[in-house]
Amino acid sequence: MSALLPAGPQAAHVAALWDVMLVVTGIVFVAIVAATIVAVARARRGAADAPSDAAGATAGEQRSHRIIWAAVLASTVLLAGLVVASAVTDRALASLPTDGALRITLTAHQWWWEATYEDGGVHDRFTTANELHIPVGRPVLFTLAASDVIHSLWVPELSGKKDLIPGRVAPHAWRADRAGTYRGVCAEFCGYQHAHMALLVIAEAPDAYAAWAERQRQPAAEPADDAAKRGRDVFLTSTCAMCHAVDGTTAQAQRAPNLTHVASRRTIAAGTLANSPANRAAWIADPQAIKPGANMPPHALRPEDARALFAYVDTLQ
Repeated sequence: MSALLPAGPQAAHVAALWDVMLVVTGIVFVAIVAATIVAVARARRGAADAPSDAAGATAGEQRSHRIIWAAVLASTVLLAGLVVASAVTDRALASLPTDGALRITLTAHQWWWEATYEDGGVHDRFTTANELHIPVGRPVLFTLAASDVIHSLWVPELSGKKDLIPGRVAPHAWRADRAGTYRGVCAEFCGYQHAHMALLVIAEAPDAYAAWAERQRQPAAEPADDAAKRGRDVFLTSTCAMCHAVDGTTAQAQRAPNLTHVASRRTIAAGTLANSPANRAAWIADPQAIKPGANMPPHALRPEDARALFAYVDTLQ
């Protein structure tokens, strides 16, 4: 994560403002240090046992006043310049063209991200969690919302921070001009697991994005073996189906991440763990041991039911 390596125009505006502020404040710092050194070097010195003498205290006072007022004037001009640069950057951030933009509703929860892709008709929409795919070169227009407390979205290589506030929605626009995987975070303290609320943004060629989106629109694949079929039954008859949705099944709850294609994501638990069969099994068995305070409870399943459930989740590609 580095705001100094912009991969899109929004982040480039922020990086340019940083460069301006660094140069200005660097010059001011050097000037202050130099003035301090000169003042110390030119200060009058006397012997330790010399009597006090204030006769020369006012010598050169008029010249010092001129220097001070010149410094105040220069500081005022520089500060005004930074205010202008900040305002220009703010206007630039709000002026990204959004014609033909990909539209995503991004909702922050304690402590994960829900993304609903809203391009096309109703049947073209789909929901995923904690991982965004976006096409390179195409603007993305977000509708930001929060379900519980104030969160803040920050993907340094793509844009500056934007708050998500309960009861309000806010627009936010990006464009990725370079393919890559960019890590985003919540930048507003939002509770116990604030540090474990990451968002991966994968910018890819338009054809690759289109293929990914088409896969996401498909319902969960039918289990191919008896173990996975039993695991699906365990999922649908346990507390899993009270919170999660798996498209193509009767599980349609909206309180937790949509799991239709969970096994194809790169991480689980909002970036806390790499997405591997072993990590998925550990997370399902006892999420509180990995992410204390998360809303997902541990599952006390019989060993054979647990193994079947793990096998089913592995099929959700």
